[in-house]
Amino acid sequence: MNKIEIPISKTKTSLILLIGLIFVIIGALFILTPEKFTTSLYRNPQTILIIGIAAVLFFGAASIYGFIKLFDKRIGLSIDENGITDNSNASSVGLIEWNDIVEIKTEHFKYTKFILIYISNPNKYLKRVNGFKRKLMQANMNMYGTPLSITSSTLKYNFDDLDSLLKDNLKQKEKMPNR
Repeated sequence: MNKIEIPISKTKTSLILLIGLIFVIIGALFILTPEKFTTSLYRNPQTILIIGIAAVLFFGAASIYGFIKLFDKRIGLSIDENGITDNSNASSVGLIEWNDIVEIKTEHFKYTKFILIYISNPNKYLKRVNGFKRKLMQANMNMYGTPLSITSSTLKYNFDDLDSLLKDNLKQKEKMPNR
């Protein structure tokens, strides 16, 4: 099997960073002057304040992640005879071995498509990480039954092509006698 390396897209990452920063600024304005943003839907300035705090926290974290990814020299996703080495998102765990992969599925949530990697022993991968990354993976586990997901939002690759590539490689590995 030839090694396939998919780099991080600096354009997509820059866009994520820019959008994150815009929402941080809007959130900060909500925090500093909530009364200016009251509407018939949100009459209470405290509601605006809470939305502002949530926006700054969430999009601030996304902006920090985007900034770090912008200067990350590592390959975003690598596929070889050992498995899939993922460095594409905030909950990436590195090498996902072919022998551990049971199934690969595509899922949609609103406007986002992502690939779920179902594995035989989720705890093996959950034990590799801690802190915020572990919480993200545990939330994924609770929602979809697997802690591992891949999206092409930071990769220099088309989502549907990535989905086919991963599924085709899994089928190819399943046909090998050592699997």
